[in-house]
Amino acid sequence: MNDKPQPHPKLAQIRAMLAKAEDPAATPEERKAYNAKALKLMSKFGIERAMLAEKEPDSDKVGDRAVTIEGSYALERRALLNEIARSLGAKVVYNPMRKVNGKKIYRIHLFGYASDLDRIEMLFASLSLQATNGLVDARPWVPGESVAAYRRSWLRGFTTEIGGRLRGAEKQAQTDAEEERSGAGRSVALVLADRKSIVEAAQARAYPKLGKAAKLPKLTGTGQRDGRAAGRRADIGGPRVEAAQRQAVSA
Repeated sequence: MNDKPQPHPKLAQIRAMLAKAEDPAATPEERKAYNAKALKLMSKFGIERAMLAEKEPDSDKVGDRAVTIEGSYALERRALLNEIARSLGAKVVYNPMRKVNGKKIYRIHLFGYASDLDRIEMLFASLSLQATNGLVDARPWVPGESVAAYRRSWLRGFTTEIGGRLRGAEKQAQTDAEEERSGAGRSVALVLADRKSIVEAAQARAYPKLGKAAKLPKLTGTGQRDGRAAGRRADIGGPRVEAAQRQAVSA
């Protein structure tokens, strides 16, 4: 007997759209359409689950999940997960890096509501694949530049762009929901503010003496501009807003 909870039907629909967008056989227009629809539904789903939990607390509870990242460009992929998680309302804790058989392994502890954690895991899987595919042809333009250095900076640019676009989509979904409600009950902003406080409290209970994480190292590669362009081409939908220079913190 399998006791694993089944995904919400809307999440299954979103996952199917992302899978179609990642299909190599899809045309650029099809990928754009699938991704745009997926992110719009995902942001709307987040608001819907938040407002439902306001009436039915047991429908969406605070929890935590651990994600392990290893392999090529693990530090940069950890930064991508951090950006996605924070953009979607979760709190992030970086556990100490450890080495196993010479390989660096990063463990990230996420705190948030179950519906948001589901969205984060889904988007991270999709965007990690898109970034990996984008790196295949990523090469420096500057003669003699290290390919590895270029790709690290490419991933930094990709992450920055994605974070800005996700926050823009979340903000737009909140604005749309406020207009639809037209003053009925508590505002979406207040509900989301309460959820944020509850998530922060859950993180504080688990890590009462948590300090700030170190800033991301400065990169010498010249790939950030190309990475940001790839982040725009990811076509995950939503308003395309410029993101401020990010800083990874455990806060």
